[in-house]
Amino acid sequence: MTARPFPAVFMRGGTSKAIMFHARDLPERAAWDEIFLAAIGSPDPYGRQLDGMGGGVSSLSKVCVLAPSARDDADIDYTFAQVQIRDARVDYGGNCGNMSSAVGPFAIDEGLVAATGDTARVRIWNTNTKKLIHATFPLAGGRTREDGDLAIPGVAGTGAPIRLDFLAPGGATTGRLLPTGRVRERLEVPGLGGIEVSLIDAANACVFLRAADLGLSGTELPDAIEANAALLARLEAIRRAGSVAMGIAPDAEAAGRIRGVPFIAFVAPPVAARTLTGEALDPGGIDLTARAMSNGQPHRALPLTISLCTAVAARIEGSLVAEAARPGATGPIRLGMPSGVLTVAAEVGQDAAGAWEARSGGFYRTARRLFDGRVWVKG
Repeated sequence: MTARPFPAVFMRGGTSKAIMFHARDLPERAAWDEIFLAAIGSPDPYGRQLDGMGGGVSSLSKVCVLAPSARDDADIDYTFAQVQIRDARVDYGGNCGNMSSAVGPFAIDEGLVAATGDTARVRIWNTNTKKLIHATFPLAGGRTREDGDLAIPGVAGTGAPIRLDFLAPGGATTGRLLPTGRVRERLEVPGLGGIEVSLIDAANACVFLRAADLGLSGTELPDAIEANAALLARLEAIRRAGSVAMGIAPDAEAAGRIRGVPFIAFVAPPVAARTLTGEALDPGGIDLTARAMSNGQPHRALPLTISLCTAVAARIEGSLVAEAARPGATGPIRLGMPSGVLTVAAEVGQDAAGAWEARSGGFYRTARRLFDGRVWVKG
């Protein structure tokens, strides 16, 4: 078996890492899955991806493909691929907000977008969700400036701030902010009975439920969640039922094969908690407690798209998220999560007919190029 080299860049974006490819360096789309699986090291029954670039968790098992955009309102087309760890499957159903923060710097430093002045604004078209994202960040000497004072929960050290603005993020997966038309839904879950949820689709689709309805406080850390097989099975069954209700999958069996979306999250009011580093979180410094799952794994830091979806949901009156959020909270939402506090701005309102709409969402991340060269792919 002869290994093939492909030009690539390896980058951290927020709390994720991914292999970044130029679309021009890849063959036809039908061949992408095989290349991405081999490059990342999947499928791996041991769950470690030692024979590839992955890290054994979903936030480290990602690929991004970039190309100049033909759209008048965008500079870059960005396709995100979530590579499954144990299965030979690649999902393109959603976007990764964290890796979105690496797209603008990649585009500047690879010469896909001209760099002028001290600040860049790169207009990104995410092909997965058919949504626009604007990335604004500092430059130095015509390249992305990486040094700075911004610290983000879950990443050691500091970096230069990258502002991400998601434009009209509602309906990114299903085409509707409220896929069922309702802010609350009672799901009938086979083997579990009924449970109340809010099904919201902003930046990525998510099934939200109360931590208390699962017998949880909402402050559980990822290792405790992952060690609870019964809880994981219950969450997956609820996620699948939510997927069907949102129109993402026709039935529960098909929903099991669509691992990337919807995400599932459980929320609780502001409450004292400990982070992964042992730091105490003061409930006075947060507006909402949240935990999120994707690809069957609990996240150590909330995915950015789900952070945005959570902030949007917190502004929709009557949702379970709004119910849990601090009463009267205005301005950006402060989300208490396993790695600390994440602040997300979300502009939400109602149109003339009274329908809820997500107008924009924004937050700051950091990103860094880790290395570039060639990734060697088996086969």
